[in-house]
Amino acid sequence: MTQTIVIKIGTSSLTQPETGQLALSSIATLAETLSDLRRQGHRVILVSSGAVGVGCARLGLTERPKAIALKQAVAAVGQGRLMRIYDDLFTILQQPIAQVLLTRADLVQRSRYLNVNNTFQELLNLGVIPVVNENDTVAVEELKFGDNDTLSALVASLVEADWLFLLTDVDRLYSADPRSVPDAKPISVVSSMQELTELQIQTDGQGSQWGTGGMMTKISAARIAIAAGIRTVITQGLFPHNIAKIIQGELIGTHFLPQPEPTSARKRWIAYGLIPGGKLYLDPGAIAAITKGGKSLLAAGIKAVEGKFDNQEAVQLYDTNDHEIARGLVNYSSNELQKICGRHSREIPSILGYEGVDTVIHRDNLVLI
Repeated sequence: MTQTIVIKIGTSSLTQPETGQLALSSIATLAETLSDLRRQGHRVILVSSGAVGVGCARLGLTERPKAIALKQAVAAVGQGRLMRIYDDLFTILQQPIAQVLLTRADLVQRSRYLNVNNTFQELLNLGVIPVVNENDTVAVEELKFGDNDTLSALVASLVEADWLFLLTDVDRLYSADPRSVPDAKPISVVSSMQELTELQIQTDGQGSQWGTGGMMTKISAARIAIAAGIRTVITQGLFPHNIAKIIQGELIGTHFLPQPEPTSARKRWIAYGLIPGGKLYLDPGAIAAITKGGKSLLAAGIKAVEGKFDNQEAVQLYDTNDHEIARGLVNYSSNELQKICGRHSREIPSILGYEGVDTVIHRDNLVLI
């Protein structure tokens, strides 16, 4: 059975930890594995980190730059070299590849979001393996994915993949960092959103010296993917051949089981494709209405408004304990909401001086997180 498989490999799996130089044997094994999956009829996308790490090695830098402009320049040096190596290896295996560089802006606008999906579908139909990375050279800070774990989950959600593999430098998820806590317990299966939320609270976000991701970003990526109905696996990048074994049913690594009822593509775009412009803090009655009753959000249930945003922008909805519970598209700007929050819908025309809609966020534009 043909399946769509997204594989994300991190800088720590692509490079040697001491020097930041490329680990060519690991990359060659990865190329062999992905080419084999393609020959078996699967549709394969590779999300690859490493451009900044490779650029650092090429330029003789001993640590990852922190200044945005320097990092973007280093990424420009590294990206071409990384793609040259991928192209050489995949060409030997007679497997065509394509470079796809994305910024968050490509997913924010609905028409561009759909166009990116169309491009991926055409490449996959042609038997090509797209090699995806964030376009670090032009991405501005407020429109960055931040890490390729998030990018890979958004790509997997976009193309409605069957599998997302997050290849990293440990064999699976543990209850603590096994490198510093010898009795850390391995976690084989995460079967519910509640388990995943508890893991997020336990895990800190430190990555390797050369990469940007840590286990926190992988768990956040898993949250996005399983909401889209995608089985997600964290496993060791040193052994890419395990991907085929996992697809055939072996329980290697940590598996995050997909939600039985995935959210719609449009709601996934609202929840994860858009960048929230502000926050709304809700009272318990409003939280119950939207989480248990499936209702729209009304002005009366809003206790506080934070941030500057226009109508039809995405916002985050929080409870009074500062826990995010949902996201949605607002029907009012932040200035308007400051005036009408906590007020009954019938009061809105007299407060604003014009007729408005009854709902602040309609339930069709609201997604539980």
